[in-house]
Amino acid sequence: MNIVLFGGAFNPVHNEHVAMLKAARQKLGCDKAIIMPTAVSPHKSGLISAPPADRLEMCRIAFGDLGEVSDFEVAKGGASYSYVTCEHLRREYPDASIYFLMGADMLACFPQWVYPERILKDVTLAACARHGSADVAAACRQLKEQFGVNAVTIGYTGAAVSSTGVRVRAVLGADISGLVPRGVEAYIKKRGLYFDPVLAKAQKLMNEKRAAHTLRVALTAAQNCRRAGVPEKKAVTAAALHDAAKNLKLSDRLLKGFVPPEGVPDSVMHQYAGAYLAERVFGVTDEDVLSAIRWHTSGRPGMSPLEKLIFLSDMLEEGRDFDGVEELRAEFARDIDACLEHALGRELDHLRAEGKEIYPLTRQAYEYIRAERAGKNQSEVV
Repeated sequence: MNIVLFGGAFNPVHNEHVAMLKAARQKLGCDKAIIMPTAVSPHKSGLISAPPADRLEMCRIAFGDLGEVSDFEVAKGGASYSYVTCEHLRREYPDASIYFLMGADMLACFPQWVYPERILKDVTLAACARHGSADVAAACRQLKEQFGVNAVTIGYTGAAVSSTGVRVRAVLGADISGLVPRGVEAYIKKRGLYFDPVLAKAQKLMNEKRAAHTLRVALTAAQNCRRAGVPEKKAVTAAALHDAAKNLKLSDRLLKGFVPPEGVPDSVMHQYAGAYLAERVFGVTDEDVLSAIRWHTSGRPGMSPLEKLIFLSDMLEEGRDFDGVEELRAEFARDIDACLEHALGRELDHLRAEGKEIYPLTRQAYEYIRAERAGKNQSEVV
């Protein structure tokens, strides 16, 4: 008997999850598929999340008769560890060949899971590739080198669809059709899952072009927030509001009481107005979020992780197209502080070349991160 175990947060389940399971069943000739939503994913803390019961129901809607949706991990509660689940299934099906289906990103980080050796005693890993994800072949080689076992590759390459992207769109009230099964889309809307009415309302202050940019910034921030050590909710909130005042005149009634700082270029003023708007109109009380909005265009010395994340997400979201943007994006994926230094340096060069006013904070931010990184590098050498 061949069994496919497909585990994950499914937060929410999307079309590529369904396509992956279909491909795996066909490749492996499986008699049974078990879909296992987690209660709490240990490696995905801090994410915007739907309740476990809703994620279970969305999986039932999405997968239909493709497999059995198990509530084993949800009913158990607490952090869900795959070694526990795999040992449970091995006891339930002692003579079966069990394949643990996962994407390339999960396979790449498998060595960091809790008790990976115990998992490999009970199951064979099976992986699918996805555009924009880790190299599945490299992840398979790493598995072989470290654990002496082979993973099965499904031979299916999924589209660049992620639960993160669906969540962010749902938070802002953007369209998710085409990314999730129709039944799941209807369920999300009916239950109001992920949706934040305050952040969605803020998008209505922007013109269509600015709102599209804001969505892309929120997606970029959410996709990189774990590396920055920032909770997803904070990242998305700051990104969603960073340009909320961009299309408003300073005389707008929503900015009544706002006192524009002196000596601020017009191109920078909206960051201060945006922070005022976020606090006074949209009720944001988190000072870290307000600071990320307040300095997202200029930067400043001693930026917090969230401030760095929003500054770089604003500059490097996928709609940006300038010389050197791809190199900066690649560096962003490797080293946030190095990217910040080079991004600020590039901004200063651009302003000089265009003969535009350089806001002192931008120069100070560049000098600060440059000196900080130089000192860090020197200490590492010593």
